[in-house]
Amino acid sequence: MKHIPVLKEEVIKTLAPQSNEHFIDLTLGHGGHASEILKKTAPNGKLLAVEQDFRAIAEANENLASFGNRFEIVQDNFNEIGLIIRKWPEKNEVSGILIDLGPNTDQLKSEELGLSFRGSAPLDMRLDAKIQTTASDILNKFPEREIVQILFDGEERFAKQIARKIVDVRNKESIETTDQLVEIIRQSTPPSYRFKQKTHFATGTFRALRMAVNKELENLKSVLPQAVSILSPGGRLVVITFHSLEDRIVKNFLRERPDLEVLTPKPIIATEEEIQINPSARSAKVRAAIKI
Repeated sequence: MKHIPVLKEEVIKTLAPQSNEHFIDLTLGHGGHASEILKKTAPNGKLLAVEQDFRAIAEANENLASFGNRFEIVQDNFNEIGLIIRKWPEKNEVSGILIDLGPNTDQLKSEELGLSFRGSAPLDMRLDAKIQTTASDILNKFPEREIVQILFDGEERFAKQIARKIVDVRNKESIETTDQLVEIIRQSTPPSYRFKQKTHFATGTFRALRMAVNKELENLKSVLPQAVSILSPGGRLVVITFHSLEDRIVKNFLRERPDLEVLTPKPIIATEEEIQINPSARSAKVRAAIKI
């Protein structure tokens, strides 16, 4: 299944790229948003893109090949943008920065990464090979109270029950595979809840572990002020979030910065039509601001 960029039209409209302007895409993925930015900034606009997953980079290079030397991809975590930007010739003329906090479809379905709750795969979940702690490490070694907090931060409704069951199981056997974890979650949640959900009952726990392994909230808090400092006056910052903690961090940051004018008093959300085409857009929210 090909990854479909979330809220593409709304994001591009909010970023408002113009001919020959320069932009940064801090979460390149397969290049869906980047492609639109490069089209709008022709003929000479440049794009700096950051992506930590080498698989996504290979796909993006192929998808963006027609734009020639107008884009540059750096494999790294986006919270390193303060260092990455120093080598970019257009660093003093940045008209907009995009941050899309959702993993792409390939990542979610990857058995190698262990992000899918369908099938059986090692509980890894690291999007960057330099990260040392895996999801399995968390489940087998972290104290119960820390696991509860991780699940709670990921909006897992049954965090306490699942954490309790994790500890019970790991006292008997090591928790190493995704199907083991799915069974633990199944045993920890009531049937009435599992059968009524629009999404799979394991979604919250898997999301929580992915966020913890990849330090997603910490990285978000780190990258936002760096992005603003890089933007030129009049430049726009656009962020796509996918759950309430991310959204709250972004909303409060944009409101509290005296050098930003908020463009989205209420977040932009997907229409029912887009959700039908792209179910991952259901929880997406777009917030944006312009640098004064």
